[in-house]
Amino acid sequence: QVHLVESGGGLVQAGGSLRLSCAASGRTFSSYAMGWFRQAPGKEREFVAAISGSGRHYYADFVTGRFTVSRDNAKTTAYLQIYRLKPEDTAVYYCAAVTRPAITAAAMGLLASYDSWGQGTQVTVSS
Repeated sequence: QVHLVESGGGLVQAGGSLRLSCAASGRTFSSYAMGWFRQAPGKEREFVAAISGSGRHYYADFVTGRFTVSRDNAKTTAYLQIYRLKPEDTAVYYCAAVTRPAITAAAMGLLASYDSWGQGTQVTVSS
């Protein structure tokens, strides 16, 4: 497992932007698949986006171009940029890592694929 710490959440007005960061421990960060999930009050945790160790991106169907996932292997950090925030984006955002090799594309969006999780960062969007 790897230790993950999210940051960058906060209170923003609708239409604004945020960049969430996920700092990871571990010497082999570049090999990890990194995912972002979110959980709104009263709802289940859902997949938002992921990026493989080779840099391939995966997005949930609802993303519609407002989210961009990226990583900086030199800084062992993953990012989630969110544009044109909407009140329905209000949630706790979690980053997660898959430290085992050879995760399939189909598995990138599944909670059960990830073996390490951060504590989450709250994003609140006011209308």
